[in-house]
Amino acid sequence: MVSAKLGAFALVLLLIGSAVPVALAEGNTTADQGYGPSTDDGSREKAIAGQLISQLQRLSGFAEKRIGPIKDKLPENSTILTHYKLAEEYKERAVSEYEAGDYYNSILDGLTAMHHYRIALSALKETRDKVKTARERMRLETERMMEYFRFVEKTIRLAENQGIDVSNLTILYKETKDAYEKVMCDLKARDYEKAKEDYEIAREKKALLDEELREVREQLAYANADKIVRDFLIKGEKEMEMAQKAIEIGMEKGYNVTELQERLNAFSEVYEEVTTLANDGRWEDALTVLKDNRQTIAEFHRAVRFILKKVRERELDGKLKDVRAFLREMNDRIGKDRKALMELKKRGIKTTRAEVQLRVAVQELKVGVELLRAKKPIQAKAHFAVALDMLHRVEDFILAHS
Repeated sequence: MVSAKLGAFALVLLLIGSAVPVALAEGNTTADQGYGPSTDDGSREKAIAGQLISQLQRLSGFAEKRIGPIKDKLPENSTILTHYKLAEEYKERAVSEYEAGDYYNSILDGLTAMHHYRIALSALKETRDKVKTARERMRLETERMMEYFRFVEKTIRLAENQGIDVSNLTILYKETKDAYEKVMCDLKARDYEKAKEDYEIAREKKALLDEELREVREQLAYANADKIVRDFLIKGEKEMEMAQKAIEIGMEKGYNVTELQERLNAFSEVYEEVTTLANDGRWEDALTVLKDNRQTIAEFHRAVRFILKKVRERELDGKLKDVRAFLREMNDRIGKDRKALMELKKRGIKTTRAEVQLRVAVQELKVGVELLRAKKPIQAKAHFAVALDMLHRVEDFILAHS
């Protein structure tokens, strides 16, 4: 017990500044006038103990307001409850010792009580922060689900037009949407315990909806196998040409192009097989080949995206040698692309995605200019790169529909 109290006494160095007013700590600071049992100034020790008890009582009241209402909901071994109980015990002991005139031990137990109160309150704050984070995550996911539901609605419409049975998908869609709307209502009502329960139910329903959605989309894919395969063949041919050129340039410059060549070879085999099946009108079989070789196709696409990124980085480096000329070119292209999209829209072509990409290009260009003015060329280049990439995508779309 003595060693425990000596350990608690060491807390004086850390806590006394907040526990005892500066005025009480001023005065004679010689070694034999410290807080130990050998002090000759009993009134000074009493004053310190009294101030400590006063602050301890206020801290106890503060902790009671925060922790008291949730005590019954906390697990018995929780950090909050464990230290809160210890704090209360040491507080009562400190008060009893003060009333009995044992000021020295009252100070030690008072400081120990404060120490435990602070651990309990810190743990409470951490718990509340975690709960707040969890609530925010629930809110954000629930909001994002609205976009997911629009995707499901679109799939249902497309599948219905293709004569695909969507009765199960429609039921699960409505149930899942209702479940997430209930979560949103709980959050608005600040009923977080109910929100947590309903959130778990909503997630379970979404898992069922996801599974049914995959099945319907697979049926939809096979119903449109010819379109999907044709699109793959057109884009795949362009990507293979790009990869072959990159390999040739790389070999000329002495780069290691082994991995890219392997990716191209594997993709070419898939491409040839799909081409043969497509030429025979076996669209569904061709689509099955695409499904069975998803990984090979994805790896090749990643390799091509990497090539595009490097090509555009070099393109941007060249253009930024004359910033004014680059900005004039970008503005001209944006103007022409905007007009081209308007023409496509008049023809009934859906241009929403390309319009969004064009707006992103405009915004990124503006940010890049502002960063240049702020003498931050490296950051500006990053935004110009995004703007240039967006314009390429828009122009690819325009070219494909012209």
